[in-house]
Order: sequence, then C-alpha cells, then structure tokens
Amino acid sequence: MEYVWAFLVGGALCAIGQALIDYTKLTPARILVSFVVAGVILSGVGLYPKLIELAGGGASVPLTGFGHLLAEGVRKAVDEHGFLGVFLGGLTSAAGGITAAMLFGLLAAVCFRSKDK
Repeated sequence: MEYVWAFLVGGALCAIGQALIDYTKLTPARILVSFVVAGVILSGVGLYPKLIELAGGGASVPLTGFGHLLAEGVRKAVDEHGFLGVFLGGLTSAAGGITAAMLFGLLAAVCFRSKDK
C-alpha cells in the first residue's frame, strides 16, 4: 500500500506543477521556487513530516521534499548552534543532494557534447 500512496502523492504534486505550467503564465523557475517554499511552509506548520510518513518517496523526492529538508536542517541547527544555525542548517542538511547534483552535472558535461539547435 505504501507504493500506492507514494504514486498518488508524487503524482498529485507533479500534476499540480503541470497544471501551473499549462494554465498560468508562471515561468518554470517561479514554479520550482514555489514548490520549495511550499515544502518549507508545510514543514514549518508540521504537515510535511506527516505527508512523508504516509507517502515516503512520493513526498520526499519532489521539490517540496527539498524544501522540507532545508527547513528541518535549519530547525535542528538552530537548536544546536543558536542564531548561527539559520545560516548553516539548510546547507548542511542538503549538502549530499547538492553535491550529487553538481557531480552528475559535471559527469554529463564531460561525457556529452552540447549541440546548437
């Protein structure tokens, strides 16, 4: 049943993003930022951890999950380091994902050549 919930929640998040692309004049960049901010807000009010518990990867993999990860990192760092944790927490908690994205981007750039359209 957890696969069904992951599919439904992840699919719903993707459908919302597709609807925003199709029916609004928002740019993809603004939609992506909105998803991250929505994850931070939902995490701040305590709803996103419950959604992750229900849907697992369907909630933690999309961009809203990245926002949740940033918010949780900041919350933990503030508990440990005080005000300095506001600046350290998000980067510390997301360092693995950011590093993987940069590494795979570099690997793709080395392996493939860009072509003019």
